[in-house]
Amino acid sequence: MRRALGLFLLAVALPAKAQTMDHSQMDHGAHEMPQSETSPAAGAHAGHDMGGADSTVPKGTPPPAPTDHAADAIYDPAVMARARAALTHEHGGMTYSQLMIDRLEYRAQDGRDGYHWEGEGWIGGDINRLAIKSEGEGEVGGRLESAEVQLLYSRAIDPWWNVVGGVRQDFRPQPDRTYATIGIEGLAPYWFEVEGQLFLSNKGDAHARLEASYDQRITQRLILQPAMEVNLAVQDVPELGIGSGLSDVELGLRLRYEFAREFAPYVGVNWERKLGDTARYARLEGEKPAATSLVVGLRFWF
Repeated sequence: MRRALGLFLLAVALPAKAQTMDHSQMDHGAHEMPQSETSPAAGAHAGHDMGGADSTVPKGTPPPAPTDHAADAIYDPAVMARARAALTHEHGGMTYSQLMIDRLEYRAQDGRDGYHWEGEGWIGGDINRLAIKSEGEGEVGGRLESAEVQLLYSRAIDPWWNVVGGVRQDFRPQPDRTYATIGIEGLAPYWFEVEGQLFLSNKGDAHARLEASYDQRITQRLILQPAMEVNLAVQDVPELGIGSGLSDVELGLRLRYEFAREFAPYVGVNWERKLGDTARYARLEGEKPAATSLVVGLRFWF
């Protein structure tokens, strides 16, 4: 009984004594932070505040990259230099290429069925690329309504955005046009793919185009993609059936299934509407200014 009482008093006394410890005698030198200069970019990651983290960086410049390599003490330095150069080349210095047919589809409409294509091929590196883009549409068993090809130089200005510039050639509708073009493309916040271009033709008419799309993954293979395209014109171009201002809008919703990342059939719906004087020109040609299509198509790349 006396031993149990002693153990109980010891258990009560120890925490009380621990709480009254004098921390002023402890050595905190190992935890002191160096004097630093405030940097607006420090303490943040991709634009997100780290919630009270110390957003500072040490003063001074970083030390130079080392020029001596431990492997050179064992292997031939010339051989190791070639190996390091090859490694650098294969991790960002290589020339890559891709051909992406984003849409190759059949469009079922009231009164007339049609087809549509849209694709891009490019070659280059991480910073500089040469690209060829094409899109167009027509009636099944009928005339080709529109067809264009763009030859573009693309340069990355940061990890998310590219500036593009080049020429665009329209083969349909007639009369054909040649345009100088400049634009920007990339990945906007929340993973929206965005592209905007300005066009100036050899006849002096100016146009603009804005495109946006978003891949919503339902599963790892099933993807729902809403897409939008808006075209504007600075002036009337009656010979091409284009009116000034907002000339046409196209909205689409496509559901694709990726059997492989490089091969994905899809189904969906597409709605397009000509506006303003562009709609008036279409009516004069006996066309409807608006159309809704059920689409089935294929997306592939290599």
